[in-house]
Amino acid sequence: MHSDTHSHDLPHEPHPDVEAHGWTAGRRGVLTGAAALAAAGIAAPALADDDVELDDLGAGRRRRSQLRLTVLGTTDLHGNVFNWDYFKNAEFDNATHDDIGAAKVATLIKAARKKFRKRGPVMLLDAGDTIQGTPLAYYYARIAPITAGGTHPMAAAMNVMKYDAAALGNHEFNYGIDTLRTYQSQLDFPLLGANVVDPATKLPVFPPYVIKKYRLKSGRRLKVGVLGLVTPGVAIWDKANVEGRMEFPGLVEQAAKFVPEMKKKGCDVVIVSAHSGADTSSSYGDALPYPENAASLVAEQVPDIDAILVGHAHKEIPERFVKNAKTGKDVLLVEPYYWGMRLAVMNLRLEWLGRKKEWKLVKARGHLLNSNTAKENGKVVKAVRAQHDKVVAYVNAPVGTSTQRLEAARAVVEDVPIIDFVNYVQAQAVKAGLTGADAALPVLSIAAPFSRSAVFPQGQVSVRDVAGLYIYDNTLLGVKITGAQLKAYLETSAAYFQKVTGTGPFTLAQVTNAKTTTAPNGIPDYNYDVVAGLDAKLTYDIDISQDASSRIKNLAYGGTAVADGQEFALAVNNYRQSGGGGFPAVKTAPIVYNRQNEIRQLLIDWVIANKTIDPAQFASVDWRLVSGSTQITVS
Repeated sequence: MHSDTHSHDLPHEPHPDVEAHGWTAGRRGVLTGAAALAAAGIAAPALADDDVELDDLGAGRRRRSQLRLTVLGTTDLHGNVFNWDYFKNAEFDNATHDDIGAAKVATLIKAARKKFRKRGPVMLLDAGDTIQGTPLAYYYARIAPITAGGTHPMAAAMNVMKYDAAALGNHEFNYGIDTLRTYQSQLDFPLLGANVVDPATKLPVFPPYVIKKYRLKSGRRLKVGVLGLVTPGVAIWDKANVEGRMEFPGLVEQAAKFVPEMKKKGCDVVIVSAHSGADTSSSYGDALPYPENAASLVAEQVPDIDAILVGHAHKEIPERFVKNAKTGKDVLLVEPYYWGMRLAVMNLRLEWLGRKKEWKLVKARGHLLNSNTAKENGKVVKAVRAQHDKVVAYVNAPVGTSTQRLEAARAVVEDVPIIDFVNYVQAQAVKAGLTGADAALPVLSIAAPFSRSAVFPQGQVSVRDVAGLYIYDNTLLGVKITGAQLKAYLETSAAYFQKVTGTGPFTLAQVTNAKTTTAPNGIPDYNYDVVAGLDAKLTYDIDISQDASSRIKNLAYGGTAVADGQEFALAVNNYRQSGGGGFPAVKTAPIVYNRQNEIRQLLIDWVIANKTIDPAQFASVDWRLVSGSTQITVS
């Protein structure tokens, strides 16, 4: 039993003098047929067994000439093994009562293998973003890093689940190349990246594809090639980790290079595992010549691809077909949501062409299975339980102290220190990441009161306390805006307030959550943004005796009125930058910072690094609610 994986270079740092072809290995076995690797002193990856003996389908001449290939897929697991919310210290739940985690989806995989294996080969693939996203993943990258020993919990879980291959995701690079290479070395299956290349040789530094061989009792063989691709955005988002070491050309360009090679090696079926969304777009605009989300383009522009497992976009695509422009053939695309909420199932019916002695795809269908129908798989639970328990204890343990109690209860009507803390950390991160002429821009930041119940207690503060302040999985960006755009942004935010007469006292309910035609139940708290300056104060009044769009008064930066043409770098979350909330300018503004860092983790990292949360370091009262020129009272 063996597996073929091909790379023009090696799945380690670039070594341009070595090429390896026809790698073969048993599970966790030593590679054979790769003397060049040993001669170069470079360790090769352990690859999955794949040469499996299978029955042809039932009786009858036509049925004996047909075979079903089933491809199961996950993507964007983001460090989720258990159906657990570490920040709430409780089982995960959401409005639609989804369940998450590799342990749940493993049960679906086991059942699908049992059901479909009677009809033909069953493969299991992943489309990337695996080792980042939860405290479980963070702990074994930063607190007890796997580079110092131990197995990554995602490697432990996925090895039990017996994946055949996985594509790299952009978040695989977040913790640096050493962590990624260590994780790769712990896998029983290849980690693929056809468009992760050496800057000098332009050759892949991870295996671009794997070829799986299946042997039938009839004597026929089936060869299935799996190509791995990742979004090129890694070059921007993890520039500090990859610059000078790896480059990320386009998905279409690299697929066009390797799919013909796979066909020449006899692949009857070609599957792409693509960590790149189906709907063509780029959060980084034209900063790179290759689109961030290009799975549909790969299907349309590269011939001889049969199906694509899609990732990165965190969307649910049970079945979509894209017609290849050159062959007219429909290519199946499936995306199974994220965090293990769904399992992708792609059923490919193949027919044997006796004269050509090859298999031809005659029908493809896709659907998704919901993990909330499954119990957690005992073997996966056993493999990761001890690590999970250790991380639960860590999340609930103190990571710093606060000099005073900080609350978010009145953040919607007052400039409170706990929101200033968010803006301070965000603005610091953006300022540190600005380059060139942009480095001279004054930095502002936006933050919304996501949870009125958020509190930093005086004294010890835990990871859960910090996470309770920032309850969404947003990432941080910086955009360049003008003074005029800043004022328009603040006017949009100020629409959150109800119009009042007089100076009060008013209750919170009387001034907040204004009802509009687009928000008939009231504008939610998360659509009220406070804007603050880093190196100088951004001050303004919000006159809620005025109509919406005419409320921002006395807008000044560093004590000087903001000019329409004045330029700023504004720290925003990805929800805002992508258009969430309908705020002006930020969606189309030039992006000057984007490292794909989770804001919640940035806050936690800041507390861990600085130990003490002291409002004297970051807090000031920079905005107020007024009626005319008089501050209003909210009881």
